[in-house]
Amino acid sequence: MRHRDKGKILDRAKAPRESMLKNLAASVIIYEKVKTTEAKAKAVKSLVEKAITIAIKGGLTGRRELIRLLPQPLAIKKALEVLAARYKTRPGGYLRITKLAQRQGDNAKIVQIELV
Repeated sequence: MRHRDKGKILDRAKAPRESMLKNLAASVIIYEKVKTTEAKAKAVKSLVEKAITIAIKGGLTGRRELIRLLPQPLAIKKALEVLAARYKTRPGGYLRITKLAQRQGDNAKIVQIELV
């Protein structure tokens, strides 16, 4: 039974899945627009929104939490300096998922996840 199980497994073990999602979250923060599958976009959306909320709060504790969440220093720096100032007054909903097409090889749904 899967009562109260959160998140998607994405056909990976725990460590590779967490690593993939952290790297995808860092890419969304750095490039502000990424094309990926719909399942990965939905899985990474909450991670990116939590990271931006932490960056808005700021402080040393926030920086340390972002270091734990994001593997790339450039993503941490951009979240704290650029995105925190941009979304200071926004109460949430920092991301938009736009459906694009289906991939030729396996017919997977491709979407674009971008910062609003």
